[in-house]
Amino acid sequence: MIQPGLVATQVRLMESDLQIFAPEPVDSEALTLLSAVRSRIETYIASHPDFLRSLVPLAPDPVAPAVVRRMLAAGRQAGVGPMAAVAGVVAEAVGQGLLRRGHGEVIVENGGDLYLARSVPCTVAVYAGRSPLSGRVGIRLAPEQMPCGVCTSSASIGHSLSLGKSDAAMVVAPDAGLADALATRLGNEIREGGRGMDRALELARKTNGVTGAVVIAADRLGVWGNLELVRVEMDPGGDG
Repeated sequence: MIQPGLVATQVRLMESDLQIFAPEPVDSEALTLLSAVRSRIETYIASHPDFLRSLVPLAPDPVAPAVVRRMLAAGRQAGVGPMAAVAGVVAEAVGQGLLRRGHGEVIVENGGDLYLARSVPCTVAVYAGRSPLSGRVGIRLAPEQMPCGVCTSSASIGHSLSLGKSDAAMVVAPDAGLADALATRLGNEIREGGRGMDRALELARKTNGVTGAVVIAADRLGVWGNLELVRVEMDPGGDG
């Protein structure tokens, strides 16, 4: 992923592998932020094992750490388990932390899920596994649509659990945790041949706080929301 004017930094900790773009290198700051957010989630899981395993929404916990409360809320809003929001929440936590520390722009990519805060338009390509549309279409985000999360669920890419047959279910929302959780839910709705696509897009439409969604299954594509769809060149090396 090439981002003119920004410097790439890679930060790894346990299962987390973040690609970060900022005006200057952010290695130590990003590692500190990543370690802190992971610690809060891991500590909560140690005393609440259902938080890790549940595939259905869990009840609110007003005394949980803020990051955990955001995951619980995202799961309830999307109708999935709270861990469906983890990649988006972690990306957002690190990105917001870097912004608070004075880095004027930032992109954080966490396993294909993005948190973007830029003052110029950004194009994010949709990678969709075996689909002939993979890497050929993207969404163009205006500065006023950021900061936001752009998160994708796929049954044909990556290791995350998907109960459906989508090649890509992408959601854009100001809340990256919600974008991540809802992408999982939309992906779960898709069946062979793209069946369920209309229902998935209707779910996106009915979910408060969502900017838009893109769903790809084989050669079928569906779009809802305030999104500008664009043609992009094939780029096997990144997400935008």
